[in-house]
Amino acid sequence: QVQLVESGGGLVQAGGSLRLSCAASGRTFSRYAMGWFRRAPGKERVFVAAVRWSSGRETYAETVKGRFTISRDGAKNTVYLQMNRLEPEDTAVYYCAAQRTGAAWNTNAYWGQGTQVTVSS
Repeated sequence: QVQLVESGGGLVQAGGSLRLSCAASGRTFSRYAMGWFRRAPGKERVFVAAVRWSSGRETYAETVKGRFTISRDGAKNTVYLQMNRLEPEDTAVYYCAAQRTGAAWNTNAYWGQGTQVTVSS
């Protein structure tokens, strides 16, 4: 059974940093992409960043480019999201996801339970 467990959320002041972690288990993810999404209060869940497990290729939403960095550690089966220069607009529940490379994120992806990030002004 696939499990994705996020951690690292919390409260931080604007301009600060946080690192989210997503521990993945239950299968081999070499043919998967790992992603981070977020849902702000009253809004839909949106894409933040993704990395292909095998190649390491990264993609980012325009809103976080240059501030956030996604990475993975194969030895620990863990994906990270380093978030710098945080803004109040980054406040959201952040979700980790795993999806077969090339498949749409809204089609049978695996999801974590989410971790809250709150950025105060």
